[in-house]
Amino acid sequence: MRSETTLKNARIVLEDEIVTGSVMLRDGLIASIDTGNSAVGEDMEGDYLIPGLVELHTDHLESHYAPRPGVLWDCIAALQAHDAQVAGSGITTVFDCLRLGSDEDGGFKKGEMRVIADALETAATEDRLRASHLIHLRCEVSAGDVLEHFEDFREDPQVKLASLMDHAPGQRQFQTLEQYTLYYRKKRGLSDAEFERFVARRLEDSTRYSATHRKAIVEACTQRGIALASHDDATVDHVEESKDFGVRLAEFPTSIEAARASHQAGMSVLMGAPNVIRGKSHSGNISARALADERLLDVLSSDYVPFSLIHAPFVLADDEDGMTLPETIRLVSTAPARTVGLDDRGSIGTGLRADLVRVRRDRGVPVVRSVWREGRRVA
Repeated sequence: MRSETTLKNARIVLEDEIVTGSVMLRDGLIASIDTGNSAVGEDMEGDYLIPGLVELHTDHLESHYAPRPGVLWDCIAALQAHDAQVAGSGITTVFDCLRLGSDEDGGFKKGEMRVIADALETAATEDRLRASHLIHLRCEVSAGDVLEHFEDFREDPQVKLASLMDHAPGQRQFQTLEQYTLYYRKKRGLSDAEFERFVARRLEDSTRYSATHRKAIVEACTQRGIALASHDDATVDHVEESKDFGVRLAEFPTSIEAARASHQAGMSVLMGAPNVIRGKSHSGNISARALADERLLDVLSSDYVPFSLIHAPFVLADDEDGMTLPETIRLVSTAPARTVGLDDRGSIGTGLRADLVRVRRDRGVPVVRSVWREGRRVA
């Protein structure tokens, strides 16, 4: 039996313009887009109709799985809680980040991420989830056990993206020991002597493992067709290395030089939506708005606040000269989808997946009123 829905009287945000009209959904796809008034259909009351958001990098699932130190929540329950918040934020496709490799920041034991991945597959099979969930492996290449952890995912079809990370001091995100001290010493409450030993171990591990592990993971992902992301590239040399590895996504470059080089090399430059809203990075690196000013910002991710992904495009459209709402919405829909090869979604277009979000925004924080995934209302 055919399923058909018409959404009328909407301000439809297309890739390059906003039109007033209606969108017909049929059997999970967008069947037609018509301008003007439609006599039959669900009235959007002049609200925006935008593509379902595509989230490439969120650590948010971890906070549901491990809500307190020493507390691990039921995986299915954690997933459903995470999924409800994601879908309620207008995200219809989400890449859930799973950490591979134990470092001095803790991490998870071998097998724990595999348990979560199995729960994701079960939850999807049982139709428990509102959004489409895929896996983003965050590979800590300076960790001695990262390849052992990676083996748990070598053949998993849910994995569509892997990032190459090195969080040792002096590397990537933490270019100075001052930044590293602020983030780790205070966070972990270490004494001077304990912190010195901590830094020494991290530097030794990075020197010993990073280059070998980075290359091994790149080779495995290339063979599988898994998209690769760099993480916290800080220099042009970092970017050249990423380019040689076939990286498609430059996550959180820490300098304007690295962002510009990544953009010019054809990589999509990703920054955090919380960075946009706050006006600065939580770790003291370059602001997303500075990259937007230079038109070097290609993709936004919610990172640690799911709702920021729907909020940030409106902030940018308000505050950045020359940036229109269709342009800023592309940062959270079209661009991320195309970066990882999801060509069936990310825009409002005939024949694409009917992943849509109804948004009311007169001023201030937008309100997500309805969400459809493949033509089915999920929020």
